[in-house]
Amino acid sequence: MTTKTRKAALPLDTILEGDCIEVMQSLPEASVDLIFADPPYNLQLKGDLHRPDNSKVDAVDDAWDQFGSFAAYDRFTRDWLAAAKRLLKPDGAIWVIGSYHNVFRLGAELQNQGFWILNDVVWRKSNPMPNFRGKRLTNAHETLIWASKGEGSKYTFNYEALKALNEGIQMRSDWVLPICTGHERLKDAKGDKAHPTQKPESLLHRVILGTTNPGDVVLDPFFGTGTTGAVAKMLGRSWIGIEREESYREVATRRLADVRKYDKSALEVSTSKRAEPRVPFGQLVERGMLRPGETLVSPRGKAAKVRADGTLVADGIKGSIHQVGAALENAPSCNGWTYWHIKRDGKPVSIDVFRQQIRAEM
Repeated sequence: MTTKTRKAALPLDTILEGDCIEVMQSLPEASVDLIFADPPYNLQLKGDLHRPDNSKVDAVDDAWDQFGSFAAYDRFTRDWLAAAKRLLKPDGAIWVIGSYHNVFRLGAELQNQGFWILNDVVWRKSNPMPNFRGKRLTNAHETLIWASKGEGSKYTFNYEALKALNEGIQMRSDWVLPICTGHERLKDAKGDKAHPTQKPESLLHRVILGTTNPGDVVLDPFFGTGTTGAVAKMLGRSWIGIEREESYREVATRRLADVRKYDKSALEVSTSKRAEPRVPFGQLVERGMLRPGETLVSPRGKAAKVRADGTLVADGIKGSIHQVGAALENAPSCNGWTYWHIKRDGKPVSIDVFRQQIRAEM
């Protein structure tokens, strides 16, 4: 079965009803680019939690978060991660998020199953819920684990895009973002929180922008109120949600109907030069953009002649644009594309201009 056939068989942009393990096992193998998973925390709550004014805290006490033992939770974790790994393409990746109650068990099972951990990210909440009992530190963060399907996977990482998102500074592994409040917090018909652990769109924006490309398929096996699907849709990615709770599916369906996909031009992101198509210097000579015998000049006025085979010669030194530049500068390396210029209409023009012209045609 070809990749195109597998992708066509997927129920894209759909919320699937049922147990996440059973549903994932029914989907085509190696068909998903990224999985974002926010599994049950298994909080082990002992009784109700109250604020100082004796009002009850709306905590995570739903049946879906309750397991009889750590062993039962570990079996559940093992089974859904195995189903998830089967769905990932060879170069696919997964993000899992958890609290101190479960994230260590998640991390161990990821490694047990052969996933390759790339980073752990600390989501530091700028507005965390206080510790009302005053017996522990305020729990002000959650941990995300980013892992590729295997050690040799060529996973997607849009480094330059995340750097641009962070005002030109390399994105760190500690993210300070607020929890859902105000207009972003979805409510049910009674005005209560539709889901106790709804994640902010800002968190998913970083994950999806940084580790997928437009058109990729993102699957969320614990879809809840659909944050993953909403952000994926906005960013031009296909999505699949799995959710067994009818009330969450209803909220997510209404939410996604109101989400508008960004214009195609807005989906383009900053990319690394390493990710751009490779253009040999010889192509400039083959296509007549530069002619054999023409002179290239360095910023400090050093000259080199272009040869028919795409090499340069200067002061008896022969080699590539990089090798000759490095030798003339007595440097260990040189980026010849930015080092060499040629005169056009009496003005110096970087040879990189010609490379970009070729790339624009690819």
